Amino acid sequence: MTDDIAERDRRWRLALGIDDEGLSERDTRLSQAMSALYEPSGRGNNSGKGKKGRGGLGRSAPRVSKWLGDIREFFPSTVVQIVQKDAFERLGLREMLLEPEFLAAVEADVNLVADLITLRGVMPDKTKQTARIVIAQVVADLMERLERRTAQALLGAVDKSKRTNRPRFRDIDWPRTIRANLQHYQPEYKTVVPEQLIGFMRKQRRIVDLDEVIMCVDQSGSMGTSVVYSSIFAAVMASLPVVKTRLVCFDTAIIDLTDELADPVEVLFGIQLGGGTDINQAVAYCQERIEDASKAHLILITDLYEGGDAEAFQQRLAHLIGMGVNVIVLLALTDTGAPSYDTVMAENIAAMGAPVFACTPHEFPDLMACALKRNDIADWAANNDIKLIRSSTTES
Repeated sequence: MTDDIAERDRRWRLALGIDDEGLSERDTRLSQAMSALYEPSGRGNNSGKGKKGRGGLGRSAPRVSKWLGDIREFFPSTVVQIVQKDAFERLGLREMLLEPEFLAAVEADVNLVADLITLRGVMPDKTKQTARIVIAQVVADLMERLERRTAQALLGAVDKSKRTNRPRFRDIDWPRTIRANLQHYQPEYKTVVPEQLIGFMRKQRRIVDLDEVIMCVDQSGSMGTSVVYSSIFAAVMASLPVVKTRLVCFDTAIIDLTDELADPVEVLFGIQLGGGTDINQAVAYCQERIEDASKAHLILITDLYEGGDAEAFQQRLAHLIGMGVNVIVLLALTDTGAPSYDTVMAENIAAMGAPVFACTPHEFPDLMACALKRNDIADWAANNDIKLIRSSTTES
């Protein structure tokens, strides 16, 4: 019971930052690390009552790097990313990303990649090299996490009514395979050596054969995380032989990154976040490249704040829908799925019959499988507890 009281007292003292006396060396470092960010006593001030050895992070890369190292030691990566975000916003450390030493110490995530893309134009060459390494690490992690799920969703489902003796590894029916090979049991190894594999045969789905997917992505400043995820998914889909994928990013200019999709890191370095928005111009570019409207899927990822000709944009989108293009508007492709967007424009597009909603990376592979089969997106959304934007006429 005494231990519980002592632990409770320790936690309260750390939370309130009363003083560092009586704390262990590790707890003192933890207290000082958090005080450097969250104490109102100032950036570099040592003016708090009873607070010894505290102060802000200062502005030098070595000091901030040490602070980041302490934070990573004390907390799991999810908490580290939150603390980093607070540091960038509260203490204006974003420009510190231009320092290679600082950048190498940061806990990398999707939001950091978006920041690095934004700062790319003002980075010195030495920092760009470090930034490329950091981005490559995040991309590798995302590819590992998202690639298999995307491939499985798009390549088709297992047909358990048919069997084959040449299954893919993930399609092997292990109970039947073991029973068919019991005569090959090896006592010395205590295992069965299967000479014949039995597995499920995959359906051949013509519906995805050479379908066109055009991902048209708004790269204005507010869409940073969506751009990163969109690029990763475009790279994954481009590697699959069942669908043709094009990646077009835009602000007031248009950049077609389709030829770079074999290297997602290069794709991200080709993006320039920020600037205005001309959605109509970007959709016009995509329209010119559609080969067969009946097999085309336009995934427009934007917050719909149009800086160009809003009326022409809506007319163009209505025309594409009338041609048979499968138009889907994603207001965000982020982990939170909570976008800020032009509500009037969203309702107008919903009235045309196009689904308009926000999507998380976890949901995106299933969304694309649904889109390629041209199933009802509204039904899919309802089954996944996703709220579609409704037109004002429908709601009334």
